[in-house]
Amino acid sequence: MKGQRGWKSLFYRKNRQVDVIHDINFAVEEGEFIGYIGPNGAGKSTTIKLLTGILYPSSGSIRVLGYEPHTQRYEYTYHIGVVFGQRSLLEYDIPVSDSFELYRAIYELDRKQYQQRVGEFTEMLELEDLLHIPVRKLSLGQRMRCEIAASLLHRPKVIFLDEPTIGLDALSKHEIREFLQRINEQEKVTIILTTHDMDDIEELCERIIFIHVGNIVYDGSLTTLMNKYVTHKDVEIVYEQPVAAPAAFASLVKETDHNRYVFSVARDETVRIVPELLNLGSAKDVSIHEPRLEDVVKIMYANGNAKE
Repeated sequence: MKGQRGWKSLFYRKNRQVDVIHDINFAVEEGEFIGYIGPNGAGKSTTIKLLTGILYPSSGSIRVLGYEPHTQRYEYTYHIGVVFGQRSLLEYDIPVSDSFELYRAIYELDRKQYQQRVGEFTEMLELEDLLHIPVRKLSLGQRMRCEIAASLLHRPKVIFLDEPTIGLDALSKHEIREFLQRINEQEKVTIILTTHDMDDIEELCERIIFIHVGNIVYDGSLTTLMNKYVTHKDVEIVYEQPVAAPAAFASLVKETDHNRYVFSVARDETVRIVPELLNLGSAKDVSIHEPRLEDVVKIMYANGNAKE
């Protein structure tokens, strides 16, 4: 459109500033394995990028291992490892071993110690048949095993893992979890893990930090979290034949299937009520199930704006 003063655009850009995270404050002890969780857009990856020095904070301060990540990034990177599940650390077209050699040069590693380190990881992660294959030819699970090994070659004191098991099959996830747990325990490496896979959290992390719309809404032990949000247990009983539940237990029935019953029982009433449920008929099998962490997190998502 042309006006009296020349051409004018029908479209124009408006900018606005968005604070992704707000007043986040936490400290981490040496050797901790922390699960940093929250819904999409909560600020997890932004926090990791701040902690690794990729992003500059607009306010506040960050100290890791005595370094300020964004101003001392060169010295700092010698002491940390980083794995982004959707971005490769390894060169796409060259063999894995060549990428490892590149990292050896970058971190100025002693040749003998480097070879010993690669040998350890080759055995622990079963990399022997992968080292001479170009990265582009590896499966996702194979690549992630190599990525994690690469991030640990220089013996970092802290490692940041952003969705390291995303898209992996069950076996690959198990292998990676087992390796991370071993490294954490044996080398006292501090690990901060972001993930949407609640099995990662349950199997690996004693402490979790839950972030929602840029704020920390929970920071504590996994056990405490479960105790706070899990009010009931599922008691599953398979009777010899269908039973008639008395009125007193009717409200506890969660689901039925012929002679199989699932009762929702308050945690503090379990010891008292389970024997009474077993007296309803001859039982063939009984099991008690705690809700999964995934179910607890759904509750937290629903109440995510509530501060601790």
